[in-house]
Amino acid sequence: MDRRRPESHRPERPEGLIWETGYRNGDFKGHVYADASKALRAWKARGLGLYVFSSGSVKAQRLLFGHTEEGDLTPLFDGYFDTTIGAKKESESYRRIAQAIGTPPAEILFLSDVKEELDAARAAGLQTCWLIRAGTMPNAKAHPIARSFDEISL
Repeated sequence: MDRRRPESHRPERPEGLIWETGYRNGDFKGHVYADASKALRAWKARGLGLYVFSSGSVKAQRLLFGHTEEGDLTPLFDGYFDTTIGAKKESESYRRIAQAIGTPPAEILFLSDVKEELDAARAAGLQTCWLIRAGTMPNAKAHPIARSFDEISL
C-alpha cells in the first residue's frame, strides 16, 4: 500500500507559507542561470517535454520557477516531481518518472550536479549529463559533463 499522500492533501508547512508570501511580494527571486533559461526556452520551442525532479515540494518548485530572475518559467515545464515519487538517489524513482510521463527511459536526459543522482538515473536507463559549473573536474568521468547549458546538445 502506498502511504504517500498527494501534494494537495499535505498540510502546508510554515516555511512554505513564508516562501509563498516572499515570492508573491517580490521579496526574493528564484535563481536560474541565464544560459539555463535560454536553453529551456529553446528546447520547449523545439517541442521537447521538460520536467523537474527536486527534493523541494512541487509547490516550492512552482514558486521558484514562477518567480525567477529570468521571469516566469513555469509555462516551459510539462510536469514536476518531488520525493513523493521516491528518493533522488534511488533508480526506481527514475523508472516511476519515465512511466508517469510515458517516455522510454532511454529517451530521457537527466541533468544534475549530484553524481549519485546521475548514477541512479543511469541505472534506470536514462541518459545523463553532469552539470559542473565551477570547481575541479572529477578524475573519473562517469557521466558526460557540461559546465553550462550551452554545452548540452540534444
